[in-house]
Amino acid sequence: MAHMIAAAATGWVRSGIGILRMSGDGCLETAGKVFRTDSGRPLAELPNRQLTLGTLFDREGRVIDRCMVTVSRAPHSYTGEDTAEFQCHGSPAVLAAGLEALFSAGARQAERGEFTKRAFLNGQLDLTQAEAVIDLIDAESPDAAANAAGQLGGAMLRRVEPIYDSLVDLCSHFHAVLDYPDEEIAPFEQAELAGTLRDAEASLSALLATFERGRHLKNGIRAVILGSPNAGKSSLLNALAGYDRVIVTEIAGTTRDSVEETVTLGKNTLRLVDTAGIRETGDRIERLGVERAEQAAGEAELAIFVCDAGRPLTDADRRAIRDAKKAPQAVALLNKSDLPAVVTAAELPFEHVLSVSAKEGTGLDALAALVDALFGSGAPCDGSILTNARQAGAVSRAIESISQARASLEAGMTPDAVLLDAEAAMAALGEITGRTVREDITNRIFERFCVGK
Repeated sequence: MAHMIAAAATGWVRSGIGILRMSGDGCLETAGKVFRTDSGRPLAELPNRQLTLGTLFDREGRVIDRCMVTVSRAPHSYTGEDTAEFQCHGSPAVLAAGLEALFSAGARQAERGEFTKRAFLNGQLDLTQAEAVIDLIDAESPDAAANAAGQLGGAMLRRVEPIYDSLVDLCSHFHAVLDYPDEEIAPFEQAELAGTLRDAEASLSALLATFERGRHLKNGIRAVILGSPNAGKSSLLNALAGYDRVIVTEIAGTTRDSVEETVTLGKNTLRLVDTAGIRETGDRIERLGVERAEQAAGEAELAIFVCDAGRPLTDADRRAIRDAKKAPQAVALLNKSDLPAVVTAAELPFEHVLSVSAKEGTGLDALAALVDALFGSGAPCDGSILTNARQAGAVSRAIESISQARASLEAGMTPDAVLLDAEAAMAALGEITGRTVREDITNRIFERFCVGK
């Protein structure tokens, strides 16, 4: 566990600064074998968390880089162990040579997520905080980053721990009465048990209810653009993406395959699919594109129907409308608002109809506001939103166990049978914070991380 590990904490691309990270017992003395401070002071004697200038050498004593180092001693470090970080010039060649020097001095290559895994195992982070690290790295929107930062600060722990502790108090009270009948311990009250279980179930249900919003924060919203050929679907995708992602021409059927792009719209991230124009066609390739468009519509959480407001609705438009209406949320756009219109909002069977010009970029702010409203972006992203599918599964199992406990209590079963389910709920909640998590689950969690974090 305490063996010295090292890795590049920044990407292998040219940049202004690249960071090499090292952790483990004896790493300060080991790092001092390949780093010499300008002051001549040994690296192991440097003060904590203070940048110091010096020179990094390879195993033959050749200069690799002039760089800065900072040390942090256990337990006051990210991993809870002695650590050293070198701020080098961000050349991949420099970082590779620096790592090789640290390996030759006695460190080994860190595994994926091993620094954060050590922080968890050494009690520096609970599991909700550890998982928030990778969520923060992967965040694609300000709200996703804010929620991950809140969880890194312990927001999810503060929401789960009181529920866990209430169940601990209840179970320990019962076992104390059972194991020490001669002691003057207040008797076990059935009403107390019922109230604790009811409150725990309500709190967990409220937490689980945030998961849909959390899933959208973390993974984005699956969205599809539908419409007849030349309605302006590809122009809309280009406008939302901010660059010419797909070819736009006046020739009907230019887009023959599904084109995917991740875009930020308002406070949401959309996994947006532009599709072939939906129509009857004898072209085999275009027909395959239409089939993919209809498949994408069936998988989408949001369908955006686009029609050319300057021409009457066609059978192709009506077919696209039917496909769009299958999605849980659907929005209609009267496109080409910069030109005279012949189609009105009343002709479209959608609750939400907006007038836009994909070419001019007008009306897109209203679309962003509408999508934010449809997908609940008003909830505070302070870390209390459940974004992790593993954690959501544990919450769901805890709710199921508590529900079974309440049902047993109402059926008049003995308290020990009821508490068996309460302890199962505690075990499920312990998986969220790491109190009862199995080693295989822990390993699987940290496999999602990048090397060096």
